[in-house]
Amino acid sequence: MEILGERWALLVVRELHTGPRRFTDIRAALPGISANVLTQRLEGLEAAGVVRRAELPPPAASKVYELTEWGAQSGPIFEALGRWAARSPWHDATQSFSAASFMLSLRTMFSADRAGDMAATIDFRIGVTRLACRIADGVLTIGPGQSATPDLVLTGPGEALAGLIYGGVPLAALEADGVIEVEGDRALAERLPGLFPLPDRAPKPGA
Repeated sequence: MEILGERWALLVVRELHTGPRRFTDIRAALPGISANVLTQRLEGLEAAGVVRRAELPPPAASKVYELTEWGAQSGPIFEALGRWAARSPWHDATQSFSAASFMLSLRTMFSADRAGDMAATIDFRIGVTRLACRIADGVLTIGPGQSATPDLVLTGPGEALAGLIYGGVPLAALEADGVIEVEGDRALAERLPGLFPLPDRAPKPGA
């Protein structure tokens, strides 16, 4: 907690799980954080060895922040917190979802039993972030990148994709509203929500 307990620190680390990010990208993914506070958190995490500064090769040539090898090992922390938080009596599966939140949530909620012998490759496009997901032999792997020949590509904001998979929002309704685009196997898209069951909610206080 001395390393990650400062306000916003955990969220900054979460956002870097989808790969190197520019300062402006991190700030855009965290509404409400000021430039001054983000600078302080990044400096503290860098001093702790969780984050490092780097420069992307040309043609981007941008200065970015990325997780160190040790910093990247924090993934299971977010998965455990996500599973615990999803049991909140007031959990809203359609609230704001960054690409990093969405990626980590899929790792957390995936059900090998429900997937069975499914074999599929799915790409998600969330803003400028690309996520490549593979389901095979009851195992889900997902991370930054694009698949060579995905079976399905879903494009949309994180909260819309979360609404589809966790919130019970019909795919057709999201398409009709113009918030999700589907390329490829529609039957696979329709099946996805059943692969990521949410845990039972905790009782409300006084219930």
